[in-house]
Amino acid sequence: MQTDGAKALLAGELAGRIASGDRRALARAITLVESTRAEDREKADALLATILLKTGKSIRIGISGAPGVGKSSFIEAFGLHAISKGHRVAVLAVDPSSRRGGGSILGDKTRMAELSKHGGAFVRPSPSGGTLGGVARRTAEAILVCEAAGFDTVMVETVGVGQSETAVADMTDLFLLLLAPGAGDELQGIKRGVVELADLIAVNKADGATIEAAGRTAADYANAARLLRPPTPWWQPRVLTCSAITGAGVAEIWRAVEEFRKAGGVQSGIKKRRSAQAKARLWTEISDALMASFKSDRAAAKLIPALEAKIDSGAITPGAAARELLAAFRGRKP
Repeated sequence: MQTDGAKALLAGELAGRIASGDRRALARAITLVESTRAEDREKADALLATILLKTGKSIRIGISGAPGVGKSSFIEAFGLHAISKGHRVAVLAVDPSSRRGGGSILGDKTRMAELSKHGGAFVRPSPSGGTLGGVARRTAEAILVCEAAGFDTVMVETVGVGQSETAVADMTDLFLLLLAPGAGDELQGIKRGVVELADLIAVNKADGATIEAAGRTAADYANAARLLRPPTPWWQPRVLTCSAITGAGVAEIWRAVEEFRKAGGVQSGIKKRRSAQAKARLWTEISDALMASFKSDRAAAKLIPALEAKIDSGAITPGAAARELLAAFRGRKP
């Protein structure tokens, strides 16, 4: 078992390698913070404590959209454009995990082949691990590691769009929603909740025969956005069109990102948003830790089968059963 001093030494060594541009060290660090092993969690905390003062200097962009909308193609074109402007881009692409086997395809790196091999970019696919919200549980910490490595633009690509695909907005500065031309009925059940959180809406595939359809879709969403309360007090959401294939409109979207960052910096909006996000994650961590502790408690575990049977038979309400379990967990009678 490693002492606190040994952990700090290893954390300092890894942090130094990350800062020097060692990509293997960066990948290793993200693997470490994503690990669910208790011993790795302690090492990850030591690493994050070491790099914390070197983080926070990037623009964090969350990108979501329905499957097939072209998220990976857009991110590649968008990332290459940012690099052409002198920026260093990190992409954290979250892939869905199988509910049966727990595995993930992790194919985003293949779909961003040109960006992946560029010296100014780092693309990291990660499994969602079944976490709701379209992101992996430790994505927020992976962002910090990328910032410590000197990446000034961090993009988080979510699993896909759905009712729960909004957690990315709680760990990024700007939330960009990608749509396809004609997006309407197929998004009817999910779009309002997601659109309400979007700082930028980009209608992709505005090329060839779909240019006019993209324009109409953008106009429809622009009208809808004006009826909603802006998610960011100091920013009016914008709706733009683009083509990941031809590159049309990509520069305009990047310009909007820069204007967003400037406006947020002037009014300390981004700083306040990050502060609120960090506090929210504090309580999420506490909730997760308490749940893990509860599930591993022997006294509570012994009662679960009997209480579940009572719930099935209607002999007890779920609320009463929960209170009995919590009382056992706390070591006293209900």
